[in-house]
Amino acid sequence: MSLTSMCLCYLTRVSDAAGPEVLLGVKKTGFGAGKLVGLGGHVEPGESPLQAVVREVMEESSIRVEPAQLRELGVVTFRFPARPGWDSVVSVFGSDRFSGEAEESDEIAPEWFPFDDLPLARMWDDARLWLPRVLAGEYVTAEISFAEDCETVSGARFGEDAA
Repeated sequence: MSLTSMCLCYLTRVSDAAGPEVLLGVKKTGFGAGKLVGLGGHVEPGESPLQAVVREVMEESSIRVEPAQLRELGVVTFRFPARPGWDSVVSVFGSDRFSGEAEESDEIAPEWFPFDDLPLARMWDDARLWLPRVLAGEYVTAEISFAEDCETVSGARFGEDAA
């Protein structure tokens, strides 16, 4: 079975009160409902991951980000041995340049979180392994495997081991 192509975007800003912050959102519907996630989703046929992430950010948050304002932060492959249809390869992007204010959509309730107080317990289990590294400026290549419960990480490989 082939991997589903997906995209994620981590928009960041610096707050006078909290320092560096990242925009996450409570997923309201579908895969991952109830979890805090980055903005993003499926890469549609004919789209590049970069085009998809621009579209997804706008659809989910009403924030406009231009392709030239985005930088690639990594590629993470997710494996769900108990549910191989969930297997995906995710292109991860980020930007601190965008326009508009985050607004709730049918899919996401967005909220800003300080880098030094990430709500990792409310996110997918894998986020603790790689999101802080991405936010620190590291380019991350990883392969994450989930246990039978499709919730708990059972294995992770980084760098050349993940390629």
